[in-house]
Amino acid sequence: MPNQWQKSTSSTQDGGNSVEVSTSSEGLIVVRESERPGETITTTQTKFRLFVEGVKRGEFDHFFA
Repeated sequence: MPNQWQKSTSSTQDGGNSVEVSTSSEGLIVVRESERPGETITTTQTKFRLFVEGVKRGEFDHFFA
């Protein structure tokens, strides 16, 4: 079961709906959309860290118009 869910403070720009992140009791990263809390994606800390590093470098900026 995931611990406390965390979302970006920018989420209010979308009416409060946002991507939320938590950790499981096994130390895995759990991701969900706040409007669909029953659907989650689970990954390792290493894979999530590498993804976040890519976001910080702008590797996914082409997804935004």
